[in-house]
Amino acid sequence: MFIDVIVFLVTGVCLYTDLTRRKLYNLVLFPAVFLGAGYHTCTNGINGGCFSLQGLAAGLALLLIPYCAGGVGAGDAKFLGAIGALKGPVFIFYAFLAGAIAGGLITLLYLLKNRSLTRVLIKIISPFFVKAGFSGRFFNHCEDGDKSSSIPYGAAITVGIITAYFVR
Repeated sequence: MFIDVIVFLVTGVCLYTDLTRRKLYNLVLFPAVFLGAGYHTCTNGINGGCFSLQGLAAGLALLLIPYCAGGVGAGDAKFLGAIGALKGPVFIFYAFLAGAIAGGLITLLYLLKNRSLTRVLIKIISPFFVKAGFSGRFFNHCEDGDKSSSIPYGAAITVGIITAYFVR
């Protein structure tokens, strides 16, 4: 029960700050990691500490490739890692999967709302046509978007966390 309260507090604060400021603060995330590791170590000894560290590592690892590719921010990876430290690796795996689905749906809605789905699809498929020998202005008119055109992925992670509670 204690851990669940901490998870919902951290998730609520992260959702709010990601939606309003587009930031996830270490001041929120690092204490959550230490609380999770400390709680699980105190209640279950070394096994509990390992459980918490496995959750932390799983959360960070699951978003490592998307972070390196520029798809999510470091705060998103730390957010998933902090929740992993509190709830463990199995929970965080379900939260990650549900969050990825939610992130895809949120992105699709965003692209439809801003009428930029066609531009993004062209940008995705154009490297394949260029490698095949096709070129021209059609594939070169897509420019990279700026940070303001990205979605706050903390919202998708939040949906994933809530969904993981229902799945278990």
